[in-house]
Amino acid sequence: MPDTDLQTRLSKMRSYFSSGAARSPEWRRAQLSALAGMGQRYEAEIFEALRQDFGKPAFEAFATETSFVTHGAKHALKHLRRWMRPRRVAADLANLPARARVVPEPLGLALIIAPWNYPYQLALAPLVGALAAGNCAVIKPSELAPATSALLARIVPECLDANAVQVIEGAVDTSKALLEEPFDHIFFTGSTKVGSAVMQAAGKHLTPVTLELGGKSPVILRKSADLDVAARRIAWGKCLNAGQTCIAPDYILAEQGVAEPFIQAFESQLRRFYGTDPQQSPDYPRIINTHHFDRLVRLLQDGNIRVGGLHDRDNRYIAPTVIYQPALDTALMRDEIFGPILPVFEVEDLDTAIAFINARPKPLALYLFSTDSADEKKLVAETSSGSLVVNDVLMQTTPPDLPFGGVGASGMGAYHGRASFDTFSHLKPVLRKYNRGEPPLRYAPYTAGKFRWLRRFL
Repeated sequence: MPDTDLQTRLSKMRSYFSSGAARSPEWRRAQLSALAGMGQRYEAEIFEALRQDFGKPAFEAFATETSFVTHGAKHALKHLRRWMRPRRVAADLANLPARARVVPEPLGLALIIAPWNYPYQLALAPLVGALAAGNCAVIKPSELAPATSALLARIVPECLDANAVQVIEGAVDTSKALLEEPFDHIFFTGSTKVGSAVMQAAGKHLTPVTLELGGKSPVILRKSADLDVAARRIAWGKCLNAGQTCIAPDYILAEQGVAEPFIQAFESQLRRFYGTDPQQSPDYPRIINTHHFDRLVRLLQDGNIRVGGLHDRDNRYIAPTVIYQPALDTALMRDEIFGPILPVFEVEDLDTAIAFINARPKPLALYLFSTDSADEKKLVAETSSGSLVVNDVLMQTTPPDLPFGGVGASGMGAYHGRASFDTFSHLKPVLRKYNRGEPPLRYAPYTAGKFRWLRRFL
């Protein structure tokens, strides 16, 4: 759209925010309630859009897209009154008598730039926090999931207050035009490369940002692990959405003697999930487009394929694939895979695995399969990652009050539950002093006696 049209729309949204309408608890509850009901009201159409974009089965569409947003909105509704309440903090001796508190206030007009891999969830889950905190928001869905983008552009204004929430479709030029505008917060989910560009653009207006990025999320597989459980859960996490998940297991670091039985167990689980030919399974999604398909096919050339490897460009199908011990200088091990390809390495011990991980950018997620609690303590103490999960994958996103976010190159800031509310709020400190009962200590003349008391209190 022309810049003047965009600026006019944003100006109207800022005026609406300035009116104070979005600050009221009643408005926030009404918007959250409508957002919670959107997934059910338009369920069939949402499922069809996701099928068109990914070939995503209804089970996955419900579990990872619509229900995720619905539960997030309902959770916010349940706790909204408590989240909005001022939070008392202790006043120090230097200020007594006084009362101190932190008052959450909305930031204003937020921009939410959503990715293509979970185009419904990742457009609307951040919106839960924005609405709960009393903000207006522009949603920029990904043009790479065109069916879902078009659907969001139609149903969001039908369900939510169009004065406060708008969907603006478009490609890269639209994103660039939006980033030229002075928003009060930018919430971006996507690649580290694009996240860097978003942060640079936000810096022109000193706009705060939340960056939910990606990276290579490793799995450490110890001898003590239950291999059947590990293979089942890793196979599920790697094949969900055909591996197009930012926290999907990216590669395996298996302790010596564990790699071979794990590969066999992994292949067995794939047959249980999808039969002998996953391409014929209605439960196995497709790669988003031919550009990403071609990139993944090139990665298949980077190592020794032990499982899978088949692909069909016309159908955007890539079989779940295991590659054993690929070279570390290949694109497969330099870049986030974002597809159903799983490299497996053998490492000598846990210390070797930790050194391997710490020599690379901090991951968005780190997974450990072990029954030894000492392993967990060691990873907590000696590694840094957006999240750490023991004996499972991906499930760190489901507890509503467990913050989700990255660290270092995998992102900054967090959301989900109260963390979302806080992300889209300014937590304003308020200090109230009383006129009586104040000791004269701080005022001149500064006598030796006052100095002695000052040292005692400070």
